[in-house]
Amino acid sequence: MSLSLTLALLAVSLALFLFAGWRSGRPADPVRGPRLIPWTLICIGLAVFMLLLLAHLLSFFGIETGQRIRTF
Repeated sequence: MSLSLTLALLAVSLALFLFAGWRSGRPADPVRGPRLIPWTLICIGLAVFMLLLLAHLLSFFGIETGQRIRTF
């Protein structure tokens, strides 16, 4: 995956994360019925996706984010 695609996906997921966080923080409206979209779960999923994208972005610059296996 290229650097530009990684940055674009990171920007889109950040915007969706902020929107989902805003929607999950709004109080429930009992007149309109129950919430049918789990905004908190979507927010958590996007946060995990952004962490993976950040690890991939760091690997472009030569920073290792995984565990190093040491052989003796």
